[in-house]
Amino acid sequence: MKLEFTKMHGLGNDFILIDCRGFEPPALRGLAQQLCHRRFGIGADQLLLLYPSDGADFKMRIFNADGSEVEMCGNGIRCFAKYIWDRGLSDKRILEVETIAGIIRPEKVDGLVRVDMGEPIFEPEKIPVKIVPSSKFKVQSSEKENATLNTKHSTPVVDYPLQIDDREFKITCVSMGNPHAVIIVDNVSEFPVAYYGPMIENHSLFPKRTNVEFIEVMSSSEIKMRVWERGSGETMACGTGAAASAVATHLKMLAEKSVTVHLNGGDLSIDWAADNHVYMTGPAVEVFIGAITL
Repeated sequence: MKLEFTKMHGLGNDFILIDCRGFEPPALRGLAQQLCHRRFGIGADQLLLLYPSDGADFKMRIFNADGSEVEMCGNGIRCFAKYIWDRGLSDKRILEVETIAGIIRPEKVDGLVRVDMGEPIFEPEKIPVKIVPSSKFKVQSSEKENATLNTKHSTPVVDYPLQIDDREFKITCVSMGNPHAVIIVDNVSEFPVAYYGPMIENHSLFPKRTNVEFIEVMSSSEIKMRVWERGSGETMACGTGAAASAVATHLKMLAEKSVTVHLNGGDLSIDWAADNHVYMTGPAVEVFIGAITL
């Protein structure tokens, strides 16, 4: 079987995109593992599949390099939208894309793609994260705090203590359609992400595993981030992770609601707006097209 594909990236977070309108690729879990392998396949962090949708303009399915299917990908949906616009599949300036996380709306903005990522989710059972109350941790719950932080009276998990190997981390948990654990460190450039990332990702606290963001707050309008992505390892960028990190730093009163997130692959602009939606703006790049025989 000959399979046509397009290689794309958003700030170095790279994808294989396959247009599945009219056919269904075989054995998707194994296919993702095969194609994303950087030695024996094409090489990518994730596989993106484009389908027609009954309730939106298009449907996007996302598979990690380890073959697991995930709910949402911020860099991926920017690339997905660019693919659609570049090929004239839609002339709409704002697309509606069906994902497991719901309908996501990417928009053309001055050569970049702006994505309405929806509202952040803070309820532990919805993220999901298994919080165990203790004397070391008290969930924020006052109506005054929640009204100020625009959390709709939910109970954000901020600075929850998590012991990993030789150190205790304070994690802030947010879902942007997929789970994130955000951790502030002093020097993110030197932090051993590859050591601690997989242990946190697979901790029993997270029933569906988690993405892990290690961030350094540079100012009230800038944060620096490295990410260990669930099922893919350390990647050069993560859009949902940047959104979660921006939300988390504002929850901790360390940054404003509009920030620039500096990643290894470049910068994203994140705005937690008055409508409680998080908007992400960044580039999408097509690298090459090709075909592979399976």
